[in-house]
Amino acid sequence: MSSFHHRPIYLVGYMAAGKTTVGRLLAERIGWHFVDLDDAFLQVHGLTPAEYIRQHGIEAFRRKEKYVVEDIADMSPYENVVYATGGGYPCYEDNMDCLAELGTRIYLRWDADVLAKRLMLTDLSERPVLQGRTEEELLTFIAPQLSAREPYYMQADYVVDAPGFEADADERLADQIYQMLNQLSLNKR
Repeated sequence: MSSFHHRPIYLVGYMAAGKTTVGRLLAERIGWHFVDLDDAFLQVHGLTPAEYIRQHGIEAFRRKEKYVVEDIADMSPYENVVYATGGGYPCYEDNMDCLAELGTRIYLRWDADVLAKRLMLTDLSERPVLQGRTEEELLTFIAPQLSAREPYYMQADYVVDAPGFEADADERLADQIYQMLNQLSLNKR
């Protein structure tokens, strides 16, 4: 991997796309650092994104989130970082363009029904917009939102299609990206 271009990698995708898990696994595989931008937000503002949204609303959160991403990129002492972005981050203002300037964008693409199943396995209280919904209600919420976000996500440099609803889906995604990066670095030689 040493010949890979060393630009930071930004994983983008919907809620429960595995950006954090895949990001950690990928960073481990390539020997890079991993930063979850939601955790970075908490460190900077003292509130999780969910708490911030509850207190200040989604618009205020999006503005703050934008600056956190840019500040972290400026402050990071490491070039070799895999970042997990927030699900809505790419869809706000010119954020995908900002990410293009900062690094390589990889979209983890899933079908809406699989995302609904994956979300049911998470703590929905961490996701204010989804709290208390059944899997069916989740799908009704996710499908149109995912369609609306897709044009933003699709601006990524690379789109990686996720496997179905399998226990090892995140590991397989990390492997897919790892192999893709290896191919890219081989082709650059």
